[in-house]
Amino acid sequence: MACEEHEVSIVLVDNEEITRLNRQYFYRHRPTNVIVFPMAAGDPAAINPQILGDVVISSETAERQARAVGGDPEPEILFLMIHGILYLVGYDHEGSLPERRKMEAKERELFSSLVASRKP
Repeated sequence: MACEEHEVSIVLVDNEEITRLNRQYFYRHRPTNVIVFPMAAGDPAAINPQILGDVVISSETAERQARAVGGDPEPEILFLMIHGILYLVGYDHEGSLPERRKMEAKERELFSSLVASRKP
């Protein structure tokens, strides 16, 4: 999917808010690291087809995950942003194994590229 001239909303929330969203929209009663709300299909897409959707990230969960492996929360949040955006453009990690591997490879490629471009 070509994504030139498209918009994505990135929202950082705490665990309480992401748990509320997870419960309200996915009937899961727990926090998660990222939730994606696509807007590129259905009635809302007709209103503004340039909006791909929203990526909601729990900064608390990202920080906990990063600290668990001795890492920094900032790269973890960047990785979750990439994950969410890839989902919005059609990648799927919950489907078949080949699809999951395809998404994981693209995540690694984009993450490595962005991290490399940020180094002085």
